[in-house]
Amino acid sequence: MKRFMQLLGPGLLYAGAAIGVSHLVQSTRAGAQFGFELMWILLATNLLKFPFFEIGSRYVLATGDNLITAYFKQSKWILWLFMALTLTTMFPVQAALTIVTAGLANSIFPTSLTGLQTSAILLILTVALLMIGRFRLLDKTIKLVILLLTLSTLIAVVAAIERTHIIDQSLVEHFSWVNKTHIMFLIAFIGWMPAPVDIVVWSSLWSQSKNAELEQKPSLREALIEFRTGYFGTMIIAAFFLALGALVMYGSGEQLSPKGAVFADQLINMYTKAIGHWAYPVIALAAFTTMFSTTITVADAYPRTIASSIALLFPSKNLKPYNFYYALSMLVLAVGALVVLNMAGSMGVMVQIATTLSFVTSPVLAYLNYKVITSKNIPLAYQPAPYLKVWTWIGIVFLSAFTIFYLVWIMFF
Repeated sequence: MKRFMQLLGPGLLYAGAAIGVSHLVQSTRAGAQFGFELMWILLATNLLKFPFFEIGSRYVLATGDNLITAYFKQSKWILWLFMALTLTTMFPVQAALTIVTAGLANSIFPTSLTGLQTSAILLILTVALLMIGRFRLLDKTIKLVILLLTLSTLIAVVAAIERTHIIDQSLVEHFSWVNKTHIMFLIAFIGWMPAPVDIVVWSSLWSQSKNAELEQKPSLREALIEFRTGYFGTMIIAAFFLALGALVMYGSGEQLSPKGAVFADQLINMYTKAIGHWAYPVIALAAFTTMFSTTITVADAYPRTIASSIALLFPSKNLKPYNFYYALSMLVLAVGALVVLNMAGSMGVMVQIATTLSFVTSPVLAYLNYKVITSKNIPLAYQPAPYLKVWTWIGIVFLSAFTIFYLVWIMFF
């Protein structure tokens, strides 16, 4: 157990990045709008994406490098492609996370500030914290945050099961595969369930940082157990959120708002309805710290990715050191996220844009990662077992087919 606690880090950082919009917003909304109808989609999506996400841990242990280095070794154009995908998604993703966090902050700490103003304050605070604490700050705080949210949500779900929930059948909405609004929501739901596929690259960067701090490097078995704990833990928590939405709001006629502060009030009220108003401070703190930790985690991941890519693509002695590009990328990310927020405005719009972009790019990233981990440079002992390779291809086919379906739907329907 002591060894396991020492190794905890990359898997929980993955959980910290994953448990955010996909759980608090999308899973809750799925349950509130459609009851338990999309639970099988939630579970199937998590299971189909699983082989992609553990590739990062495998590659780091096999080579000591991260997946960005892997892309570069495969071909420069692969790393350029990944950089293009990163630059396409990073601003709306960071903006979506920040505006949800800002909504929670404005709900818990009432002020006259707008969502955009609170977002600016949160991004300034995020940049400052990362500049001071870097990886160690994330590694130490994420464990407590995830534990607090998990226990709070579990208690709320159990309490909601025991209380009487009257469903007005005239207000019940069933999911329809020919309803464009429902399909758009489904795409966004799958896009970030449990997280965007590019998190596997971030996970490899965190694993590399964690291993550098350990005197004794983990075995493959230890690393996979640590990561799978975080991965399947996020799947269970997502199911909790969907269940909470279904048990408290489904058939009530209440719709989750696309406005950040209003949504935050609705989310926290779901817990207090199930547990009791005495729990408001605990739930509010858990929800806010969860979203804020996700905002910080992602704000660390994108600059790490860009700085590492620049170091490989432009290996010139005249270039600035890694830390310079890390800091510069973080500032650009913060400013870009604010610009996107100023243009888009609504939390609902930002979440839709970010999750849809992640969904469309996921088949490409999934294939790149599979190509890397099965290359001849990786010892067979570190490659996925045959059943996992088949599992991976099923996931790639699923994501590709769904992406084509979505693009055809948008263009012709």
